[in-house]
Amino acid sequence: MLRFLPFVFRQVLRRRGRTLLTVSGVAVAMFLFGTVSSMQRGLEKATQVAAQDTRLIVYRENRFCPFASRLPQSYLGRIRLIPGVVSALPMRVVVNNCRTSLDVVVFRGVPREAFLADAEGRFQLLAGSLADWHRRSDAAVVGASLAARRGLKPGDTFEAAGVAVQVVAVVDSSEAQDKNVAFVDLAYLQNAVDRKRGRNSAAGGIVTQFNVEVERPGLLESVSKQIDALFHSDQEPTSTSPEKAFVAKAAAEIVELVGFTRLLGVGCLLAVLALVANAVILGVQDRIRENAVLATIGFTPAVIAFLIVAEGLVLSLLGGGLGVAGVALLLGLGDLSLSKEGLSIVFELDPQGLLLGLAAAFGLGLAAGLVPALQAARREIAASFRS
Repeated sequence: MLRFLPFVFRQVLRRRGRTLLTVSGVAVAMFLFGTVSSMQRGLEKATQVAAQDTRLIVYRENRFCPFASRLPQSYLGRIRLIPGVVSALPMRVVVNNCRTSLDVVVFRGVPREAFLADAEGRFQLLAGSLADWHRRSDAAVVGASLAARRGLKPGDTFEAAGVAVQVVAVVDSSEAQDKNVAFVDLAYLQNAVDRKRGRNSAAGGIVTQFNVEVERPGLLESVSKQIDALFHSDQEPTSTSPEKAFVAKAAAEIVELVGFTRLLGVGCLLAVLALVANAVILGVQDRIRENAVLATIGFTPAVIAFLIVAEGLVLSLLGGGLGVAGVALLLGLGDLSLSKEGLSIVFELDPQGLLLGLAAAFGLGLAAGLVPALQAARREIAASFRS
């Protein structure tokens, strides 16, 4: 059958306008399908609890946006004394927009010593020097996605949410939440925010949350209950949850949005099926007498059916390949993410998802050509000539 492929390509190119429109439509549909798949992949990675997770987020009870979560930094010592706690890190989070958005600047204020001790194994340095973080109080280490989106490089200064910083390094990380933030000194961020609001920094400072590491995953639930019970009667009670569950709760709107996109993905696949089927059916109708001539000179019904099915496969694979290539280009260069309340869902390039898209294009092209191929193969020669 492979020797007939040149003939198939000639048939596809005979109607260039129809072929171009069909391939373009399939490419757009597969592009949308690939984008939806990457969004779903990013959501799963950010919110699905893994067996090895050991991090808890301590937040202000009944608060979600970082603007509203205010906890005394003095809680740190009491949290560290709880059995099973390995470490606890106070963090001040400042965002320029708490709503769902594609362009959110997130500042994370962390203690200098704790950040530098954790940086070696956590970050991959792309530009600048982490050592420069010691030399300036307003120094910022910027995640790769935020740097790419805002065009930032070491030596640049920028301001957002009333906080002005100078970029000293650009880093990448395997953790999605690190890609879209700017790390600054905790004391500097506390003072900058308090000055903007006309307040004096409280003794020990105010933080947004505590990131708590426990000894093993089995302790997550018990330690979280102990933390909340410890501060239940305090002026600022806490709500503690595993990191992935915290992200899922805070980004509930994004979760609903991604849930809707699953229907969009199904619609894209149905559009591919309809486009290819329409093109193949029109092509078969144009060539009824030609197929009768092929049958007269010895082409078997199986060969005629193969030619028609192969035409559908060529159209769908051309369009699917262009759509998948567009997704790879967009995600490889775009660093896209959705942010809500300072937390990010990063659109991740998923090779497995791209291969799935190509496989879907192949299957849909095959399905689109089957019915017209069977009809053409069973058509009587005399009836075809009279058509």
